[in-house]
Amino acid sequence: MRHLMNPLDFSVEELDKLFDLAADIEKNQSKYAHACDGKILATCFYEPSTRTRLSFESAMTRLGGRVIGFADANSSSAAKGESVSDTIRVISCYADICAMRHPKEGAPMVASEKSRIPVINAGDGGHYHPTQTLTDLLTIRNLKGHLDGFTIGLCGDLKFGRTVHSLINALVRYPGTKFVFISPEELRVPDYIIEMLKDKNIPYEEVIRLENVMPKLDLLYMTRVQKERFFNEEDYVRLKDFYVLDAAKMELADKDMLVLHPLPRVNEISVEVDDDPRAAYFRQAQYGVYVRMALILTLLGLAS
Repeated sequence: MRHLMNPLDFSVEELDKLFDLAADIEKNQSKYAHACDGKILATCFYEPSTRTRLSFESAMTRLGGRVIGFADANSSSAAKGESVSDTIRVISCYADICAMRHPKEGAPMVASEKSRIPVINAGDGGHYHPTQTLTDLLTIRNLKGHLDGFTIGLCGDLKFGRTVHSLINALVRYPGTKFVFISPEELRVPDYIIEMLKDKNIPYEEVIRLENVMPKLDLLYMTRVQKERFFNEEDYVRLKDFYVLDAAKMELADKDMLVLHPLPRVNEISVEVDDDPRAAYFRQAQYGVYVRMALILTLLGLAS
């Protein structure tokens, strides 16, 4: 039995197979319409989610399986004080695979240690969001044709953004990657990531102004400033509109640069950018369904 806790749980070669499967699913959806007949996915979401939860549910439904679960900790026995360990022991009696989101870092890992079914980390606090990273990588590979040799700018909340942390850890395995971290001082990327990049001799730079680096980027990964991660609302209000990607800034970028965003967005990407062919974030959401379908099949041992 295998779980997915962070993006490094799969080797580069295994990711290639996963992405090949996702690509085949996209082209031949009817072929997989009954691949999970009789299987049940439990979605245990202790924290609000739209895209991740619904894409998991869509993925399992498209595979012919069924879905049970909860979308709020208050609607589960966690409200009565039940531990994650006990919850997953019970869920293991009801389902064949579980996707878990939790505000506390490491909670899905604890669940995986007690589980009798595969557990997928669907986001744990500011730690990791591996299935979003798989979505990001599939989007880049499908739209660019490869995953190496890119200069990628990551903009916004780089301190608390679990999607950012997961993506950095995944991309360092591909040769020729260069990082440009664009954030205010208060939201800069954590020191442990900087130390990791230094240890691996991977080039990076930290800047504050987005305009200054737009011309050099192959990929721009925008993120929202996450209100739920702030202890002080005053700090959130001060920083929430620090970056706004608009048509004027897009004019500074290369004609082939892609804009990605894990969504939801608030104000950090103007709606006028949506019609730019370089805006890939809604296609990214679609790819998320295909990669989660491929992941479910792989973890259940049903991938051909």
